[in-house]
Amino acid sequence: MGAQTVLDQMTLYPVADDVLFAPGGRVVIRTYGVASAATGEGAHTPVSYRTWVTGVRDQPRYWRWGHFEDACHGHRKVLEWLTGRGPQPVAAAA
Repeated sequence: MGAQTVLDQMTLYPVADDVLFAPGGRVVIRTYGVASAATGEGAHTPVSYRTWVTGVRDQPRYWRWGHFEDACHGHRKVLEWLTGRGPQPVAAAA
């Protein structure tokens, strides 16, 4: 199954996007909800939330959150960590 096929079976819900410019380059922080595509009328699929950071130490980093509110708070915590105003965040327990 190719990457595009997998993406076609998922629904992404944007929560927050930020870009920081640092001496080493651009850092992108994206938080979004991910759910499998609904398969029927009124189908309910659970949403999991993730924050992805690219441009830090040449490797993407990510955190998982259990709920929308956790994702919003977690996104802010990641920004605080990247700008030196807070500790590295810990993802919510699954």
